[in-house]
Amino acid sequence: MSWFDPWEQIEAVALNDEPVDRVLARAAPAVRATLARALSGTALAVDEAEMLLGTDGDDLVALVRAADVVRETDVGDAVTYVVNRNINFTNVCFVNCQFCAFKRQRWEEDAYTHGLDVVLGKVEEAIGRGATEVCMQGGINPDMAPFTYRDILVEIKQRFPALHVHAFSPMEIMYGARRTNMDYPAYIGMLRDRGLGSIPGTAAEILDDEVREILSHKKVDVRTWVDIITTAHRLGVPTTSTVMYGHVETAGHVARHLDLMRRIQEETHGFTEFVPLGFIWENTKLYHDGKVTPQPKGLRDLRIYATCRLFLRGAIDNLQTSWVKLGHRLAQLSLRAGCNDFGGTLMEESISREAGADAGEYTSVEEIEALITAMGRRPVQRTTLYGRVAPNGHTAAAPQHA
Repeated sequence: MSWFDPWEQIEAVALNDEPVDRVLARAAPAVRATLARALSGTALAVDEAEMLLGTDGDDLVALVRAADVVRETDVGDAVTYVVNRNINFTNVCFVNCQFCAFKRQRWEEDAYTHGLDVVLGKVEEAIGRGATEVCMQGGINPDMAPFTYRDILVEIKQRFPALHVHAFSPMEIMYGARRTNMDYPAYIGMLRDRGLGSIPGTAAEILDDEVREILSHKKVDVRTWVDIITTAHRLGVPTTSTVMYGHVETAGHVARHLDLMRRIQEETHGFTEFVPLGFIWENTKLYHDGKVTPQPKGLRDLRIYATCRLFLRGAIDNLQTSWVKLGHRLAQLSLRAGCNDFGGTLMEESISREAGADAGEYTSVEEIEALITAMGRRPVQRTTLYGRVAPNGHTAAAPQHA
């Protein structure tokens, strides 16, 4: 039942290609001054990000246009993507996040926990379809053995040593460390040594403990999320970074979240990308309990992508759109709002689908490249860590400028 702002409004904002000075001239003085600072390379303040997250009309057009100029200046016209497969290996979970429709109690009829044979079969199939990465996350299953995450990694890397395993959110890391009575450096180091290539920077939602109490009473708190992520970075395990928007948060919460991401990156340089994730509300308890007012997709998404591009400038270069959350057309248009990465093929995606997303679970390489090319941009297959995948399948380090 998701809906969009009028498409003519979305496209008028996203596809405006007037000279940036002309667009800025129509913006309000405070917005114009802030965007000029961003275009000059000056780091924006939290209150400036908060202001940009409230823009509309000519101010929003100016924001999106400025973000596109910065994107082109900083990373060029290439739009990267990764051939990967999501493997949600269990949906059994006791955390009870109010925004999640994926989790099941162990006694429910459609609860599942895949055995290693099923996981390995999915990995083999993914590699057969050209995948260079598997992304694995699951529910927090109280019945799992203490070293389950380690054992999954060992089995995958024994059979598929070249595959990059991008796995286990900070919530899973916290749970695994507790079950094994290990501290975070020892636990993450063990996973790294058994083949963990990188960690999804999910379970972040909004890094504000008051908001998190509403979203999920039992979930990892801000201090622990930061501790796990920075520990991983210090141990040489890169992570992604995310924000979930469109629920109970304010613009101030998002701005402060972005500021925390920037400060972590300035300290550790361990984030590979930033991924804004729109809240999918249809099937969630948060919505059915009346705690959120559904927001149409479109202008809000362009606004947040553009603000992220400007605020994170010089810290996190890669801004990923989410075709799963937005749908293909809006994901295309977000490429004009600062995005330079189209995410992955996924092949299966259970978490957003269960919440009510209707964009599908798989987008082929051919379709991703066609969507990118139709926007006048150049598709480039990448690895998880933003190396380039050549036509012969060999990889190379990512260039500094596309």
